[in-house]
Amino acid sequence: MAKVYVFLANGFEDVEALIPVDVLRRGGVEVETVSVTGSLMVESSHRVKMMADVLFEDVDFSDADLLVLPGGMPGASNLNSHEGVRQALLAQYQSGRLVAAICAAPLVLGGLGLLRGRRATCYPGFEQTLAGAVYTAELCTVDGNVTTGEGPAAAFPFAYSLLAQLTDEETSAQVAEGMRYKHLMA
Repeated sequence: MAKVYVFLANGFEDVEALIPVDVLRRGGVEVETVSVTGSLMVESSHRVKMMADVLFEDVDFSDADLLVLPGGMPGASNLNSHEGVRQALLAQYQSGRLVAAICAAPLVLGGLGLLRGRRATCYPGFEQTLAGAVYTAELCTVDGNVTTGEGPAAAFPFAYSLLAQLTDEETSAQVAEGMRYKHLMA
C-alpha cells in the first residue's frame, strides 16, 4: 500500500489539504497528516482547527511514496520557512519519489529548484515563484515525479491525479465516480 504524508502548517487552505486526504484514503492509500507547528492542532487559513495525525519531528519520511504540500496563505509561506520540510522534499525528489504542491505551495518546490525545466501550475499571481518552470495555467500539471495544482477548485483533479499515480487509472476513476465527480464534470 502506498504511503503519503500531507504537511500542515498554520494557514493551510482547507480543501487543498482535506480533499486529497479524503480521495487518497477512499482509494486505499495510507495517508498521514503531519503538523509542522510543534503541536498536533493546526489552524487553517479559514480558522478551522484540525488535529493532525503526527508531529513532523516524530516521522521518518523514508517510507513515503508521496509528499504533499497544500497551499493557502500564510500556510505555504510557513511550509517554505520550515527547514525540515524543505530537506524532506529534497530527499524525496532526489530519490525519484513523488512530490506534489497546490495553489501557493509550488513556491516551496520552486525555491528548492525542483521545478526548473519542468511544466508546472500554481495559483495565479504566484507564477514568478516557479523558478525556471514552464507555467501551464492548468488545473493540474504532472511532469515526471512532480505534480502541481492551481488552487482550491483544482483540489479534486489534483487528488484524482495523485491517486492514479499511486494506484492506477481504474482505481482513480472508480473513486471519482463514487464521489459523483464524473457526473459533475459531464
